Amino acid sequence: MAISGIISALLVGLVIGVLGRLLTPGKQNIPIWLTIVVGIVAAFAGTAIARGVGYADTDGIDWLEVLTQLVLAVLGVSLATALRGGRRRKLMH
Repeated sequence: MAISGIISALLVGLVIGVLGRLLTPGKQNIPIWLTIVVGIVAAFAGTAIARGVGYADTDGIDWLEVLTQLVLAVLGVSLATALRGGRRRKLMH
């Protein structure tokens, strides 16, 4: 993968993370950097799943791939919120 591919993957991950956070119900008490990391991981994992199943290489925008990435981002933000929120509550008590 070329450097331009890595940069574009990071930018897509940033967008996927922010959209995942917006689509996650409730309040998320996680920092923005964690949202971005979750988005980057979700983007890479969603692309891997789409390639493995065989719907990643279509003409135009791969909507199923984007949907897979968004679902993973929502799950990741929810998980990060639960784990981080649980740790923070323990520290407060």
